[in-house]
Amino acid sequence: MKPSLFAYDAPRTLDEAVALLAGDPSAMVLAGGQSLVPAMNLRLAAPGRLVDIQHVEGLRGITVAEGRIAVRAMVRHRELELSAEAHRANPLIRAVMAHVAHIPIRNRGTVVGSLCHADAAAEMPMLLLLTDGSVIAQGPEGRREIPARDFFAFHMTTTRRQDEIVTEARFPVLPEGAGWAFEEFARRRGDYAIAAVGAVIRRGTVRHAISLAACGIAARPVRLEAAEALLSGSDLSEGAIRAAAEAAKAAVTAPDDLHATTGYRRHLLAGLVRRAVASALARAS
Repeated sequence: MKPSLFAYDAPRTLDEAVALLAGDPSAMVLAGGQSLVPAMNLRLAAPGRLVDIQHVEGLRGITVAEGRIAVRAMVRHRELELSAEAHRANPLIRAVMAHVAHIPIRNRGTVVGSLCHADAAAEMPMLLLLTDGSVIAQGPEGRREIPARDFFAFHMTTTRRQDEIVTEARFPVLPEGAGWAFEEFARRRGDYAIAAVGAVIRRGTVRHAISLAACGIAARPVRLEAAEALLSGSDLSEGAIRAAAEAAKAAVTAPDDLHATTGYRRHLLAGLVRRAVASALARAS
């Protein structure tokens, strides 16, 4: 199939790009196009106008400063994956990105584009939520920072307004000594996750700071708060990890589909939580 007719603009400035979006309620942003263009070809998306931001000044580059990794809107997946500076600051990023589609897709697709696409089974939205990251959105009314917890609303739905452009994603630097892990189960390498879990552990003398998030199990990426609560006050023994894994099952709300039943996803999630926590704990110091 071919896409329906649309207008095409390639602005050079952010103000021009925002004005184009604001002037046409049917307009959509084009960055890497690895999700949008196939959707248009299948007539699942039918924008009346594409605003191509690849030539907009200031939307390229990765910087690590002030405890965060700033990834601008035109940074490709592969660029972030291979960034030595980003890897030193947060090695979990590279571990997660190895599961994002395949290298040809990562060569063209953008990190911010994946976050805005917000597929509930995608890895990058889960990573942003796990690390308490955020995005920066620019619109006619100015600039605002949206925490990951407030950004993902539903499957392929975010709180970004139609006339806003997400110019940057911010991933926190991992604290020194933090343990991390990512575990995913998919039908084939590069497919969306049937279930996946990310974990970050920061040891304390009495309490431990535990972050757990999952994708593929609900209508958006989710923090596994019940499991976090159980582990944060525990001795992180095998019994405590197993109890947390059982508690995490309640977060699975995805209905049965052609890939898995709800019951299977719950069983799968518990196993992934156990593996992720054990791996993160082994890396923590």
